[in-house]
Amino acid sequence: MPINNSYSRITPEIENLAKICGSNKIDVDLYTEYDVKRGLRDLNGKGVLTGLTRISEINATKTVDGKTVPAEGELFYRGINVKDLIAGQPEEMHCGFEEATYLLLFGKLPNKKELTDFINLLAESRSKMPKNFFRDVIMQKPSSDLMNNIARAVLNLYAYDLQPMDVSLPNVLRQSLELISIFPQIAVHSYDAMKYYLDRDSLIVHRPKPGLSTAENILYMLRSDNKFTPLEAKILDVSLILHAEHGGGNNSTFTTHVVTSSGTDTYSSVAASLCSLKGPKHGGANIQVVKMFKEIKKNVSDWEDEDEILRYLEKILHKEAFDRSGVIYGMGHAVYSISDPRAQIFKEYVRQLSSEKGRSAEFRFYEKVERLAAELIAAERHIYKGVSANIDFYSGFVYSMLGLPTELFTPLFAIARISGWSAHRLEELNGHGKIIRPAYRCVQERQDFVPLEDRK
Repeated sequence: MPINNSYSRITPEIENLAKICGSNKIDVDLYTEYDVKRGLRDLNGKGVLTGLTRISEINATKTVDGKTVPAEGELFYRGINVKDLIAGQPEEMHCGFEEATYLLLFGKLPNKKELTDFINLLAESRSKMPKNFFRDVIMQKPSSDLMNNIARAVLNLYAYDLQPMDVSLPNVLRQSLELISIFPQIAVHSYDAMKYYLDRDSLIVHRPKPGLSTAENILYMLRSDNKFTPLEAKILDVSLILHAEHGGGNNSTFTTHVVTSSGTDTYSSVAASLCSLKGPKHGGANIQVVKMFKEIKKNVSDWEDEDEILRYLEKILHKEAFDRSGVIYGMGHAVYSISDPRAQIFKEYVRQLSSEKGRSAEFRFYEKVERLAAELIAAERHIYKGVSANIDFYSGFVYSMLGLPTELFTPLFAIARISGWSAHRLEELNGHGKIIRPAYRCVQERQDFVPLEDRK
């Protein structure tokens, strides 16, 4: 919700000062001259090693004849392949996210009793939302950006905690479990508040239901009739598992490590990670995919005509269509090359859901775009490691089939990733205690001081 006052406007004076800021650019050639890894990545896109972790691993290469070459992507949670983790879930089980969370936090798979106890612990923690928190915090001046509202709510939880600055492992684990439990409520209720204030919709607030999993409760709280199908719950559960963690090097998780290393509290750490995830280059990417497909559908009359599809994809790649960035969203990844395992796992569930929803033709259209875009990018950009669809390519399509509002796409990412952030925060606190402080080289030339009366 924009604030309507003069403070929120960009004045001509600010415009002129911004031009001065803009003139202070760093010559990109200096990064090469001083061997600085821009974005903490080398020229081949490989991340600079900045830490050690036991939580998760991304693998996208293999060794052949002593050389490292691209390979099918793999993702491991605590050494267990996520593909196996999901394949091992009973079809009727919709609490795979809870099992994955236990694995990430404690480093081992739970047995039946441990999993049941953990699910009950999370359910109990859902009831620990502070009294009147919805009225006093979430309903107070919500903005049009849910991630902003969620970050603000998380920071406000500090005031309700009797031990907010205690960074001992038991207390941080307690805080983490409570946040993992109530994140869905905060996200869904923030959406309810936003719709009430901005669109004047009727305010219908459903509290989580005991006995339902995280995925089931999200659908239960969002829908006016509280109903959902087993397949809907299953695919949302799978989505939460796949988004729960992705190595310590992604932007928001690295933020968790950096901020935690300063010794700050859990709420500040999580809010910082939320602010990182909010960025369109990170958690907001699936929204860009949805917008892009909306434009493609407007401009491609025949979904079966591959030549017509290819022509429009060429326009996107050549900065002649959509947002003119030259990016085909949902294609490619900083680490994965031949395949993103998350996208491969997710795709089969997407196929099933599209059949249930009567949108199989649209799924086939997505498949065509996926294949043609990969071929086009490989041919024109000459990417040595290959290019494939990432998890964002299909996630927006799934959420739309589930009837989830676009505003909740990135918050859903946060609902899942809080598990990974919590595991990494605990790992950082359990480590060697050094504050993370990388080095920057100053390339500003020295200047003589000039007295005020002599300055031009």
